[in-house]
Amino acid sequence: MRRVVITGQGTINALGHDVPSTLEAMREGRCGIGPLELRDVERLSVKIGGQVKGYDPEALFNRQQIALYDRFTQFTLIAAHQALDSSGLTFTGDLATRSGVVFGTAGGGVNTWDENYRSVYEEGKNRVHPFVVPKLMNNAAASHVSMEWNLKGPSFSVATACASSNHAMGLAFQCLRSGACDVMVTGGSEAMLSFGGVKAWEGLRVMSKDACRPFSANRNGMVQGEGAAVFIFEEYEHAKKRGAEILAEVVGFNMTSDAADIVMPSKQGAARAIAGALADGKLNPEEVGYINAHGTGTAANDKVECAAVADAFGHHADELMISSTKSMHGHLIGGTGAVELLACIMALKDGVIAPTIGYEEPDPECALDVVPNEAREAEVSAVLSNAFAFGGLNAVLALRKAP
Repeated sequence: MRRVVITGQGTINALGHDVPSTLEAMREGRCGIGPLELRDVERLSVKIGGQVKGYDPEALFNRQQIALYDRFTQFTLIAAHQALDSSGLTFTGDLATRSGVVFGTAGGGVNTWDENYRSVYEEGKNRVHPFVVPKLMNNAAASHVSMEWNLKGPSFSVATACASSNHAMGLAFQCLRSGACDVMVTGGSEAMLSFGGVKAWEGLRVMSKDACRPFSANRNGMVQGEGAAVFIFEEYEHAKKRGAEILAEVVGFNMTSDAADIVMPSKQGAARAIAGALADGKLNPEEVGYINAHGTGTAANDKVECAAVADAFGHHADELMISSTKSMHGHLIGGTGAVELLACIMALKDGVIAPTIGYEEPDPECALDVVPNEAREAEVSAVLSNAFAFGGLNAVLALRKAP
């Protein structure tokens, strides 16, 4: 099977509007979570989030584009521009037909849903914009990226709640490894921070009103974020031939289903996904130095994830560094795994391990090295990125240093 490498990356999220500013924030352990700025915020019980601040869509898109692009699509296109510019790729001829797109999103056009429900129910309007459906559909971002860059291979979206991005990137990896494509543009995007989006999540009673503190004994829930991250996955020989800068190598992927509960995670399902990714990447557990955790800051998730890591790694679990960057950028739901992959690449490429900020009290059920509060310099040769979603859907990626 063919090897797969990463040759471009881009992002916009609560920590920064590009990759350098995001990685700088991660190195500094800076928090991007703050007071929400949105309509009817006073009616919400949860008034904080990892919101993209200082963002003006009219400075980047014209009126016709804004009529077509929901906020999640806008974020995707911004991140895709950065990723493709950094990769140096152009798509013509055979390469266009052998290149595709696969993105993860859980909610798709939530802002468009929210705005148009207001129009017809609250304001009593009898018409909506003719492009509401193509604006809100989950595959809108993938389709617009394919059209913008002439990507004529497989292009689609994946919606598996909080594992959407990892599933998307794993499928992109498999497309390349199998020989179906030479280049895949992949990642994820989410923009659920609207009144309706936050109000729906409030109903689950898993949201914190003050901070995200993964693995800390006094944690009290997750905090939503928004944004996107996009990567260029490329077949190794193709990248090598054109002299591309290689950021990291994707070596393994595994996905499992708990087949147990719609919201409560399973240690067995998560552990099987971790072990499967190690096996797929032909990695010995001792080779892995860092895991970017799912780490939502909820009591159920954090303790189950730590137990799954201990099961999958045995004694080596005590030597691992495991951190949750959700403590800084919030939980982007379907887009979260993509933003977290930035931290994995930083660990491999720059030798910097992003911290779990907000950590205040040790929890005996989370007794692993969670890199509390401050980034750490450490050389690692292999890393994992965990994503465990509602519905019992687990997706784990394994990466190595660039060859």
